[in-house]
Amino acid sequence: MQEKIIMITGGAGFIGSALIRQFIAESDATIVNIDKLTYAGNLATLADALDNPRHHFEQVDICDSDAINALFNKYQPDAFMHLAAESHVDRSIEGPAAFIETNIVGTYTLLEAARQYWSTLDGDKRDQFRFHHISTDEVYGTLGADGLFTEETSYAPNSPYSASKASSDHLVRAWHHTYGLPTIMTNCSNNYGPYQYPEKLIPLMILNALDGKPLPVYGRGDNIRDWLYVEDHAYALRVVLEQGQLGECYNIGGHNEKTNLEVVKTICTYLDERFPESPHAPHERLISYVEDRPGHDQRYAIDADKIKRELGWTPRETFDTGLKKTIDWYIENAETWKKVTSASYQGERLGLIK
Repeated sequence: MQEKIIMITGGAGFIGSALIRQFIAESDATIVNIDKLTYAGNLATLADALDNPRHHFEQVDICDSDAINALFNKYQPDAFMHLAAESHVDRSIEGPAAFIETNIVGTYTLLEAARQYWSTLDGDKRDQFRFHHISTDEVYGTLGADGLFTEETSYAPNSPYSASKASSDHLVRAWHHTYGLPTIMTNCSNNYGPYQYPEKLIPLMILNALDGKPLPVYGRGDNIRDWLYVEDHAYALRVVLEQGQLGECYNIGGHNEKTNLEVVKTICTYLDERFPESPHAPHERLISYVEDRPGHDQRYAIDADKIKRELGWTPRETFDTGLKKTIDWYIENAETWKKVTSASYQGERLGLIK
């Protein structure tokens, strides 16, 4: 039996690289990694998978329809997983155009290329092809003190980033219902883990704390997110690709609701334990409160019952175990994360309306 060929966009990014590392380590699949290598994409995130003969890298912009069509023709994939996206809310506030281009136009370009390719297939190859679109819980907007996002929650995006992802979700749904393209969609909660670009909350707080720099907390730090360890997310994506029902959406969450301030204080507490003699201890004294993000959503929380009930997936890591693994990785792999960090970002504040 011929092993599967899976094309993955955004494979040099945070979640995409975790997914590829898992595929290479735990399956026989051949992976075609498509990435433009923007500021947040770096081949160092792929570790040993980069040199594996089952990994093929193609530096291509997903908005380039000719190049994408050529890759479909070259590799003849059995499945397509779309993770490439501009993903940082703060950057979308400062410069929304790139988010519209990549997340909306790019997704449209991929859907059309996939539809054209799929229409040429026959037999089992056609029946088994899947287009898996990976999205975010932010498309649902914000929650009050109670309730959870389910797959039936109405979309109400509040940032340029989440609006662009909501648009891409609607395109995927439309291409399935209108053209019959065999699509599956997932919406995940906030990811964290090794190799994450340090513009995001957890790696920024870890690296700043290690250097004795201020730990900037937006507003009062009471905004709540549901945290998902990236390796758990990657495994969930593989389960959905193999077992998910066509046309369906699956929410993926970590069952770890924390305020931003709780997250930062937990990081500080663990660093105090690791480095009791540090001149920066207790690290909580580094916390500073800064101007809140414009339009900051108050609370996200995923109901992941559907994927558990129908596909048997649950997260393996608790927030405490996953966070300790993450902090330990940044401590022990300084040279690696320095390669992942672009010279264009030095921890400065992003996302204020100017």
